[in-house]
Amino acid sequence: MSVEVFTKEQQARGNFNNGEILEYKPIGFAQDGGDLKPYSNLFYWAHAWTPGNKSTIGLHPHQGFEICSFVLNGNINHFDTKQNKWIPLSEGDVQIIRAGNGISHAEEIDNHSEIFQIWFDPDLSKSLNNEATYDDYKSSEFPTVVLENMTKKIIKGSNSPMKMDTQDVLINEYNFGVGDHSIKIEMNFIHSLFVVSGSLVYNSSTIENGTFMKIADMAGINFSAVEPVKIFEIISPKTPNYKTYSQMR
Repeated sequence: MSVEVFTKEQQARGNFNNGEILEYKPIGFAQDGGDLKPYSNLFYWAHAWTPGNKSTIGLHPHQGFEICSFVLNGNINHFDTKQNKWIPLSEGDVQIIRAGNGISHAEEIDNHSEIFQIWFDPDLSKSLNNEATYDDYKSSEFPTVVLENMTKKIIKGSNSPMKMDTQDVLINEYNFGVGDHSIKIEMNFIHSLFVVSGSLVYNSSTIENGTFMKIADMAGINFSAVEPVKIFEIISPKTPNYKTYSQMR
């Protein structure tokens, strides 16, 4: 049984453009600090937002990784050297860059907007030989399961249009009403949970928004929502069947 909790204070921090874009990083780069390092095929996870006016992360290169942006609130505009144009995305939309043998991109985050940018490791020994590609998906394209006092949006998984090369990744977004709830934990997988909004009580402790949880080796997690709660979940294998970049470093 393993439940690790990482509050905002335990996460790495960053910013762009003298604080026009702020970040907490549940999984940061080695030089960023923070208590959690890359695991499974998750290499990097940043929660970024603009506290005021819109601001742009300028054009910069990538190779190998699958880089996904999930728009939590507001709007962003994406540019890359394959599309060679600005592409707008709104709340609930998702984009993926399969960086392959090289691509550069820029992201403009609108005023008072919020995103996750997450890097997945698809096996760089293969992906670095591929051409870079890009896709985006509108929020309305993702299937939603509606149950009593809970909805589950399937971002990557059954009947979702989202395609990834990274092995055995599932992505969900939950909205829980006030009350008692549970999330099933799959054997041989790690469930990475981020409390996007609201708060909950787990094991007699209050878990505030912005908290990151890494869970494995248990049948499920039970908790109480003391107010409406939004949770973002990534399910990934405990041991990918290839050597990840973080293992090779």
